[in-house]
Order: sequence, then structure tokens, then C-alpha cells
Amino acid sequence: MLAIIQAAGWPIWPLILASIIALGIIVERGWSLQRAKIAPRTLLPEIAQEVKVKGVTQDLLNRLAEGPLLARLFAVGLRNVRSSRDVMKESLEEGGRVAAHELERFLTTLGTIASLAPIMGLFGTVIGMIEIFGAQGGPGMSTNPTQLAHGISVALYNTAFGLLVAIPSMIFYRHFRAKVDALVVEMEMQAVKLVEIVHGERV
Repeated sequence: MLAIIQAAGWPIWPLILASIIALGIIVERGWSLQRAKIAPRTLLPEIAQEVKVKGVTQDLLNRLAEGPLLARLFAVGLRNVRSSRDVMKESLEEGGRVAAHELERFLTTLGTIASLAPIMGLFGTVIGMIEIFGAQGGPGMSTNPTQLAHGISVALYNTAFGLLVAIPSMIFYRHFRAKVDALVVEMEMQAVKLVEIVHGERV
């Protein structure tokens, strides 16, 4: 691996840094965007039952505020439980926008890396081509085979590594975007059900 990096030349280092950042984001988002950590299926029935039995207590609000993202969204809505249905829905919509922003954390960076990695690889290719033409020498000068081989290595390795970084980054970016969209829709549906339950429109 070290030999490949040396053969690719200095343009490979920004790509290596981008690949490390992308890998870190992929691992972090893969861990954080688990449905059980965001919107547990049992949360709404448990909260609905407790609200029916005990009402909205400060203890319940405190527990929800320290829970998963959906629980924190419920806490925002239940703080306005004595207000009208529209006011409660509006507070949940505002909380939902905050929740969606949190779910999308780091995805812009991952998408940027997926878009820029091929361009960074192309930059390395251009550097390699410059070295190749430099190895040709002027009229009456012999070609330097070592410099020519190094230029070809820089050109090809950077192109390949740029694509190697871009392809999985784009795949995971699309995957996480779809997952975030699905979670946001699920949270919105759960929030609407909570409003209907609290205001006696749903059992």
C-alpha cells in the first residue's frame, strides 16, 4: 500500500484525507441512523397509555427530553398539550424541522466528497500528464524513462483512487438520504397520531 501511495505522488494525499473523513461519516451515520435509536416502534403506545392514565407530567416530559429523537419531538408537542390542536401541531412541525436537520448531520459533507473525489483524481491525473510531458525533454534530448513511468503512475493511480473514494461515498450518501427521508415521514406520522390521541380523536 505504501508503494502505491509513493507511486501516486503527493496528489493522492488529499484523496486519502477525503476517504478517511468519508469513512468516519459512513460509520457514524450508520450507527446513529438506526431506527431503534431514532423512532422506537413501542414509544407511541407507551406514551399514549401513560398520558391517558397520569396525564402529561413533568417527569414524563423530562424522560422524553432525554430519550431518542422521536421522544424529544413528543416532548415538544406535549409541552403545548393544553393549547389547541393547531398550536400543538405547529410546535411539532417546528420540532420536526430541528429533528430533520439533526438527522441530516454530516450528509452534506459526504455528498461533497462523493462529488469532488473524481475531480481530485482528475487533478492528480493532470499532474501526472505534466510529468509525462516533462519527461519527453526538448529537441535533441533523450526521454527520461523513470520520470515517464512516475508520471504514468501518478496519472493512473489518482484517477483510480478518486473513483474508489467517490463510488462508495455516493452510494452511502444516497442510502442515508433515503433513510433520513423515511425516518422523517415516520416521525411526522407518529406526531400526528400523538396529537389525535391527546385530543381524543384517536383511541
